[in-house]
Amino acid sequence: MKVLVTAASKHGSASEIASAIAARLRRSGLAVDSFAPESVQSLAEYDAVVIGSAVYMRQWMEAARDFVARFHGQLRQMPTWAFSVGMSGVPKRAPQDPKKIGPVSMDGVFDHTKVFAGRYDPTRLSLRERSIARLAGAVEGDFRDWDEVERWADSIAEALKN
Repeated sequence: MKVLVTAASKHGSASEIASAIAARLRRSGLAVDSFAPESVQSLAEYDAVVIGSAVYMRQWMEAARDFVARFHGQLRQMPTWAFSVGMSGVPKRAPQDPKKIGPVSMDGVFDHTKVFAGRYDPTRLSLRERSIARLAGAVEGDFRDWDEVERWADSIAEALKN
């Protein structure tokens, strides 16, 4: 069983989650490749795909949307998991339900979806991005739940091994 793990990430949070998922899947005995979505040329050698994206303005990044569009037919024919990473729902010092950002909807392509809260580190942002984040009331901090990421990766491994 060979799995592709791919994620579109602007400031690293989504790609760090993808790396954690890939590592966990490898530890479970699966063969895993991990590439940026724009680097993937074919899905022919894969039995399953895990795709993720950072969410900005309630949308997946263009690279992830393009990946799904390019491989739409193939993704519908194989087990496919999707995750979104964002700060929506993490207002003013109190993380709340990040499900408001939701994964991209692509005609039932994904078998399973997951939403993870992200990280806001102003030192990684441009002046324009910091200004927008400030206006939106973003709170500095890392709200990613690594135990939750590992549990989700374990559920993927279990599903693929059965």
